[in-house]
Amino acid sequence: MILASLFFYLFATVTIFSAFMVIAVRNPVHAVLFLVLAFINAAGLFMLAGAEFLALILIVVYVGAVAVLFLFVVMMLDINFAELRQGFQQYAPIGGVIGLIVLVELLLVLGSWIAAPGAVGAAVEPIPDLSETSNIEAIGNVLYTRYIFFFQVAGMILLVAMIGAIVLTLRHKENVRRQDISSQIARSRETAIEVRKVESGKGI
Repeated sequence: MILASLFFYLFATVTIFSAFMVIAVRNPVHAVLFLVLAFINAAGLFMLAGAEFLALILIVVYVGAVAVLFLFVVMMLDINFAELRQGFQQYAPIGGVIGLIVLVELLLVLGSWIAAPGAVGAAVEPIPDLSETSNIEAIGNVLYTRYIFFFQVAGMILLVAMIGAIVLTLRHKENVRRQDISSQIARSRETAIEVRKVESGKGI
């Protein structure tokens, strides 16, 4: 029990420190590396909680795909982050309001947990016996039945975010011939075919 508590505090401390460094460092590559470190320690917390499936998904999906892909995108696109930070001050007020709202919500949750610790678990359905059902099956039964609409909405939000990232990072180079589908469809016989009369014995 003492060893599990030590590992919990170790993983939690490193996760909080890494999450803070993600937004504190100036180099985007270093920020991605700290993000990977935060994911790994969060996976350790999931392992301590008995959710090994979520821990492995966090490692395989986020660390192995999303974070590494983001790292390569940042290194290949050569984005000027100094230019992007120039408009930070005009968005600071709305960011402060959102941060204040999140802080109030966290304080309300913490206050309710301290004032009435039994009220949090009163409305929660009992977890099925894992000796009869596996951890993965229990998560699937809840995710694809009660929270199926939230799951679909989250997928749509991620799809919109992916399309937005592609549109924002798409750069058009000059003097490059591209296919114009609308002009191709709108072609007529006069613009598509040119008839020339060639005299006998002469070329064009």
